[in-house]
Amino acid sequence: MRALEPDVQGYVDRNGVKVAYESFGSPVPDRPTVVFVPIDMITHSRAWKAQVPFLARFAHVVTIDPRGNGRSDRPEDPSAYDFREYVGDTVAVMDALDVERAVLVGVCVSAYQALLVAALHPDRVQGVVAFGPWANDDVPRYPPKLAAFQRFGERRDDDGGWAKMNEHYWLRDWRGFAEFFFGQLTPEPHSTKVVEDMVAYACESTPEIQLADKDLGPWPETADESDELLGSIRCPVMVVHGTEDRCQVHARGARVAGITGGTLVTLDGSGHLPMGREPVKINLLMRDFVQQVTGTSRPVVPWQRAMNRRPRALYLSSPIGLGHARRDLAIVRALRERRPDLDVEWLTQSPVTDFLEAHGEQVHPASRFLASESGHFQSQAGEHDLHAFQAVRSMDEILVANFMVFQDLVTDEQFDLWIGDEAWDVDHFLHENPELKRTPFAWLTDFVGWLPMPDGGPAEVALTADYNAEMVEHVARYPRLRDVSVFVGNPNDIVAADLGPGLPSVREWTEAHFAFPGYVTGFDPAETADRSELRHRLGYTDDETVCIVAVGGSGVGEHLLRRVASAHDAIASHVPGLRMVLVAGPRIDPASLPHARGLEVHGYVHDLHHHLAACDIGVVQGGLTTTMELVAAGRPFVYVPLRHHFEQNLHVAHRLDRHGAGRRLDWVDATPGAIAAAVVEELGRVPAYRPVETDGAARTADLLSALL
Repeated sequence: MRALEPDVQGYVDRNGVKVAYESFGSPVPDRPTVVFVPIDMITHSRAWKAQVPFLARFAHVVTIDPRGNGRSDRPEDPSAYDFREYVGDTVAVMDALDVERAVLVGVCVSAYQALLVAALHPDRVQGVVAFGPWANDDVPRYPPKLAAFQRFGERRDDDGGWAKMNEHYWLRDWRGFAEFFFGQLTPEPHSTKVVEDMVAYACESTPEIQLADKDLGPWPETADESDELLGSIRCPVMVVHGTEDRCQVHARGARVAGITGGTLVTLDGSGHLPMGREPVKINLLMRDFVQQVTGTSRPVVPWQRAMNRRPRALYLSSPIGLGHARRDLAIVRALRERRPDLDVEWLTQSPVTDFLEAHGEQVHPASRFLASESGHFQSQAGEHDLHAFQAVRSMDEILVANFMVFQDLVTDEQFDLWIGDEAWDVDHFLHENPELKRTPFAWLTDFVGWLPMPDGGPAEVALTADYNAEMVEHVARYPRLRDVSVFVGNPNDIVAADLGPGLPSVREWTEAHFAFPGYVTGFDPAETADRSELRHRLGYTDDETVCIVAVGGSGVGEHLLRRVASAHDAIASHVPGLRMVLVAGPRIDPASLPHARGLEVHGYVHDLHHHLAACDIGVVQGGLTTTMELVAAGRPFVYVPLRHHFEQNLHVAHRLDRHGAGRRLDWVDATPGAIAAAVVEELGRVPAYRPVETDGAARTADLLSALL
């Protein structure tokens, strides 16, 4: 799922070659246009996925796939890849979209092509942003790459390192080359996702197509001709170049900036792909440049003298499910008891927004700009299967887009405290850009540590360890970023696992860096203390055996609802008076579920925890909030963790085992018959769970109020 879908997808046809483009928004007088020129043919326009959603909030954005990759054609004639063709493609797309003038953006060879457009069509270009530009000049190439190019057409006995930059190796193992090449282009630690994306884009083309342009010489043909064209550019130019660029050396970018009269922005320690590895810095640089050269600016926000302001907190509540919302609301209510003058505004998404507004909370208008995280998780799910770790990894462009919403908000408006309940975007990008922190930040989570699933093999073990190592390094380098870290639970709730080779154990590291207020149920036990009265209030009679089947708010649980519905008759044959209630939640259409005698189907249920406390048994997924609500209510339950969901299978399961709670069924074993047998058996048990704290919200509020 993308952070932002294009408004228009189209093609221009130039001499029989279709060149694909996407348009986000439309050109209007008061909005600038940004055109990402056809990127190098080894990749395509999705390489700019971290920039497009942010820029599209204030500009018309156009991306163009290069000949040879993406949605564009892949001509075999080498002449189709002449630089003049790329220049023509850019202008043709601008014509097709009625774009008179634009700021052009490119990287490497495409940065040079953007500069050529500016030289040849000066009336169409307002400015150029050139990342790590290539140029036809006498600046020496990166030495290992130069040595490889000098033997590019030879048959070589070795294929280690830069020897993979070889025609015959490309034809033999194109993916192997892409993995090596993009690993070199992103030398920054913890760049696995950027490399993975770029390799995938490269593999949408073929080595044969990539070799087609190797028979061409560059145009302009000589360094003098190139310098003359670059020197003729009159629009503003910003060259952005990393000191660790192993594709285009920094000296080349400095020379291009000098010839064009442009500004050189040096990124110390960065490689060739900062738009992927340092998206926040790049986004802010690009916005400032675009607004400067186009004469546009952000609206001026009213300012209030600091001593006249009421204390104000911004609460970020994870929208993946509804569990965070209830506990976060309980924490805020406890915080207001300590600070009655505190104004709290929420930056969050559906379905959390609906829940909060129903409770009279103020959702900040900027929330409408957030890309859907719960929608992304739903798009990644299979049959009762959600690889949660990979779903988070593939949500990278959404996390960048949402952090930029947060960054704009806290730049324009003053808050005295930021509270992030598993706001992964804010925590990560603040650590990557610590200069952006401007107020106390509290971090809340109910699990620590990305853990591999057994069938993920060595690759997943390495990836999760890399993510954990980055977290450990972030906190060690910038301990001031989190003014308080809150683990929603107790030390014994932490799994017995290691963060990775050479890293501390999950418990050791968490105990050293977190406070432990106990679990936060999110409701007052008095609400459900009189179970008989509660049942009657909810419409459940004494002669009914009530089975609540609930799957949370993420929209991933339809398969479990159907499976349990199929077990209804088998359960009813052993349980007289069975009343089975399927709760679809806010993201599953109740009409899509089975409707049969003895089944009730509901959509979103506002106070589901009341029904869980009133039921005789629950059948649920392995989500922490729902299972712990059943534990707190002392109700028997069967839970079926989502396959490949490391949190449900490892973190939550450990916590439930510690409480002596729940009957676990793995999906592969959870046939209708097995579900029926488990439900009948659990109905015969009297739960004896470890007690759940009732003061977790108050203790968390004490930690937060100390920051105000």
